[in-house]
Amino acid sequence: MRVTNKIAVLTAIICCLQMGNGYAQRNSNIGKYEIETECLGIEMDGSVTLRTWGTGQTKKAALEKALKNAVSDVLFRGINKGNPDCYTDPLITEVNAGIKYEDYFNRFFSERTKDYRHYVSGKDERIANKLFRKGTGDSRSLTYSMVVRVLRSKLKEQLIEDGILNK
Repeated sequence: MRVTNKIAVLTAIICCLQMGNGYAQRNSNIGKYEIETECLGIEMDGSVTLRTWGTGQTKKAALEKALKNAVSDVLFRGINKGNPDCYTDPLITEVNAGIKYEDYFNRFFSERTKDYRHYVSGKDERIANKLFRKGTGDSRSLTYSMVVRVLRSKLKEQLIEDGILNK
């Protein structure tokens, strides 16, 4: 009986250890999934406050990507998650506008010119801590979230001036 009890106890311990390993594993796939930009509110000046995500090899690269994602989502995808009072439609509703005006948007989002930076701000008086989640992902990439304000009305004015949008 003693040998049988010892085997049963050892089997139970091994099973518990195996189950524990399953729960302790780190999710290294989070950087491979796109997390949607979320609208937190609209401001009286025509801007939208967003929680946006970016993935990069460094914190700086991830946060820069988050800024680009915020502007890109306002331009092409619209914001479908978060506060229902927010603008849901993209500024540019023309099909394949990103391809049609490829040269314009390549220059707009370029690391050299950083034109998109004129229409996005990390400043939001309502939320003191802009960085929400850090360091998720695998060892090759980091995913960060931050709260930004996209100056939607100014961006729309510029697109009209540049001939991308019609009045």
